[in-house]
Formats: sequence, C-alpha cells, structure tokens
Amino acid sequence: MNETVLQYWNNVKQYWNRFSKVQKWMFGATVAALLIVIALITYNMSKTEYSLAFTDLQPNDAANIKNYLDESKIPYKLSADGKSIGVPTNEVANVKIAVESQGLNKSGSIGYGAFQSNSMFGMSDQVFKVKYVEAMQGELQQLINSNSAISGSKVLINYPDQGVFLTENQEKASASVVLQVKPGYKLDQAKIDTIYNLVSHSVKDLPIENITITNQDGEAMPYSKASGAGTALSTVTSNLELNKQFQMDIQKNITNLLGTILGKDKVIVSVFSTMNFDQQTSHQQLVTAPNEIDQKGLEISLQEAQKSYESDGGSAAGGVPGTGQSDVPNYVAGSSSGKSNSEETSRTVNLEVNRITNDIISTPYVVRDLSVNVGIEPPNPDDPNSLTQETKDAVQRALVNIVRAALADNKQTYTDAELANKVTVFAHSFARTEVNNASAANAWLTYGGIGLAALALGGVGAYALLRRRRQQQLEEEMAAAAAAEPAKVEYPTIDIDNVSNENQMRKQLETLAKKRPEDFVNLLRTWLVDE
Repeated sequence: MNETVLQYWNNVKQYWNRFSKVQKWMFGATVAALLIVIALITYNMSKTEYSLAFTDLQPNDAANIKNYLDESKIPYKLSADGKSIGVPTNEVANVKIAVESQGLNKSGSIGYGAFQSNSMFGMSDQVFKVKYVEAMQGELQQLINSNSAISGSKVLINYPDQGVFLTENQEKASASVVLQVKPGYKLDQAKIDTIYNLVSHSVKDLPIENITITNQDGEAMPYSKASGAGTALSTVTSNLELNKQFQMDIQKNITNLLGTILGKDKVIVSVFSTMNFDQQTSHQQLVTAPNEIDQKGLEISLQEAQKSYESDGGSAAGGVPGTGQSDVPNYVAGSSSGKSNSEETSRTVNLEVNRITNDIISTPYVVRDLSVNVGIEPPNPDDPNSLTQETKDAVQRALVNIVRAALADNKQTYTDAELANKVTVFAHSFARTEVNNASAANAWLTYGGIGLAALALGGVGAYALLRRRRQQQLEEEMAAAAAAEPAKVEYPTIDIDNVSNENQMRKQLETLAKKRPEDFVNLLRTWLVDE
C-alpha cells in the first residue's frame, strides 16, 4: 500500500515539475481564488439572518420573552438597550404568535392578571383596593398601547376617599396619562379625544375634565371640547393641517396633469397658500311679496261696508255768515227746505306677505392667496431653450385657470395680469441624486466579480495546462517519429594499429567469432567493402 502511494506521489511530483514557475504561480492563484469564492458563498448561505420581532419592550416583557426563547432553544439577538429582540427571519411569525398566545408581551402592565397569581384569601380591603387600581391602570395601558402611534404609556388613577355617608358634592376620580409617541408619528385631535373617552368610560365617576394627558416631552394634549388656551392651540394646529392638506391636493392635481403630458420625472411643483379661517354667522329677516310682478301680497280676508242716508230737510237756524265782529266763523247759514242724500262706503283687505328668516354660516375657510411655481426639465437638459415657448404658455394658462378657481370664494376680482403674477413656469435641468444599490446587491456584485476573476484565472491556468500538454504531445510524436527511422548499424572495430603482433590479433578475432559471431560476420563484411 505504501509503495502504491509513494508511486502515485512520485508521478504527481514528476507531473508538477514539468510546469514552469509562471504556470505554477497561476495555477496556485486560481485554486486560491476558487477556494475564497466558495468559502464566501458558503458563509453567506449558511449564516443566520435575523429580523426584529419586538421593539420598544419594557424590561419585564423583554425578560419574559428572553426566557421563552432560551427554553425553546431559539437563537436571538438582544439590542444594547434591551428593548429590541431579533430572531431568525424564518421564525419571526411563529415567535410572535407564540409570545402573544402566552401573554408574554404586556407592554409593562399586568392588568387583571394580578389577581390570578395571589390568593384573595386573607387580603384586606385596603390591599384589594390598591391591587384593583393597579389592575385598572394596567388594563388602560394595554388599551392605549394598542395604538400603532404609541410605543408606551403610563396611567395613574386617583380614587377619592369615600365616606360613610353620601354627600351631594362628592369628589370625583381623576387620572393622569403620559403617552410615549413613536418618532415620526403624530396624534391628531380625533385620536386624542378617543383616548379621553376611553379613560373616562373605563373608570367609574371619572369625568373628562378630570383627565390630563401629556406626551413624553411634557406637552399637553387637551380635549377638543375643553375651553382655554389648549383649545385655541388645537384649533391653530387643525387650521395649519387643513392649509397643508389643501396645498398637497393642489400640488398633486398639477403634478398629475403635467406629469401625464410631460413625464412624471420632468415636472416639479411647489404650492404656497394662505387661508382665512374666520367663520361668520349672519341673521336675515326678509319680507317679500308672493306676487313678484305686481308686488302684492295674498288676500286672506276682505271686508266691505256701505251706508246711505236720506233726509227731507227744513229750516235750520243759522247765523250770519261772515267774518265780522258779530259774526260766527264757519257757521252754516240757514238754508231753505228740501231733501238731502248721503252715502258712506268702506273696504278693508288683509294681505299676507312672505316672511323669510335666514341664519347664514359662512364656509369654514376661504383661500386668501395662492401661488404656484412649476419647474419643467427641457427635452435637452443641457439646453433650457429646447422647451418651446408655446409649451410654457400652455402650462401658464392651465395654471392660471386652477388659481382662478381656487380663489373664486375670495370675494375679490383679479385681472388676468394679477393671476399671471401668481404663477411661475421656468425650464431648468434637474439635479438628480444617484441611488446607491442595496447592501445585499453590492455583496452579490462583489461575489460575482470575485467569481468572474476566479473563472478568468481558471481559464488562463487551463489554457496554460492545455498548451503544456500539446507541447508535450508534440515532443512525444517527434520522438516516436525519430524512433521509427531505421537505425544505422554500427559494426565492431578492432584497433589494428595498436596490436603489437599477429597472435594478439588472432586471439581477438577468435574471441569475437566465438562470443559474437554476428558481429564477427559484420566485421568481415566491413573489411571486404573497404577493400
């Protein structure tokens, strides 16, 4: 066995020694590169990739989850602050389901589970009250933490001491809540009001005005229907958000309009607006005629009366008409006898008109001013003049119409020149940021480059080996051809000049004839040919 191995080893050494020094170095570099590539690919394919399964954990929850992972022999990575735990990517879903099913992640609050660990036997009323309040606080924390924008919360409930006798002015309960809002998130007023109602309805005799909610920075989050500076701040925030939403809507509409025509990456839009949030209420009492043509009301009642009088007449006492000192002014003088007639007619009509009462509430906001700036990348980025003036004018007219429609409720009349001043269209090449590839893609590109280099080295080495084999084969063929040619016959010779006498020559010839008869015959033939 050892001789066989030694024989193989010698054959290998002989084969290796046939190569030149350069070929040996190239072969070694190729083998080394291939081994490195195989090692890197094997390492990356075999290493465990971790993904975050839990973040912003409370210390007791992190400890419970860590114990579960240790008992289940599941590998994990714990962050430096102990608030995040990562598990293998293919185990994230299973671990989350298992942790939730066992109730290990309670966001630092136990809730009513506190009554399951200890027996109620022998517990005093005071201790029970304290545990009940703690359980209530824990349940509220779990409810509040279920909001995706809140990473954690702390609830403190204060129950007043209840006396033996009921009083009319009994003190109500109160609560304080501190919210840990996640970075990048913001709670709007509707969500804040929901938390107020949630706390108020979960605790007995807890009015909303006795609840205080703040964030982790100590900023108050007031209830929307509460009075005071908090409400004013909330109103200002809501108005700013409304103005921002209006700007985003206008910008989106313009981008969709121009992007469809010129290209999504060829247009950039900037919108700035100011709004008037003064809400006005007016009361109107109008009286109008139902018959608008004659401007007359409706006749709802009509009363007519007619009287006639007739008398025979006679002498009547009369004074002396005139204006003297003894005369009576305006006194009717005596008339002669005769008949007299008189008539009296009266007509009363009651007309009804329209009585209209209007309570007018103006719109909650009015756009006071609006400006639109649009940048367009020309077809040739290096030549701003490649964007034609006709295109600019068409975009300008479209934007002017949008601004005119947005300012329609402003109760101001704008000329075309004033509206054109509110719109700016310019052509300019955009500064684009190169997007770097992801780390995984870079890694695979690196591996690919190493692999290509290894293949190149392998190809060079294989070419050198093939060339060496061809050269060796050529040498063997030349040697075989040389061996195939008939060899020249070399006849034995006897140095006659150095032989001293004939006896020695005879002895040499006899010895040659006995031991090598064929050579002796060839020697004789040579002598005959020479002669």
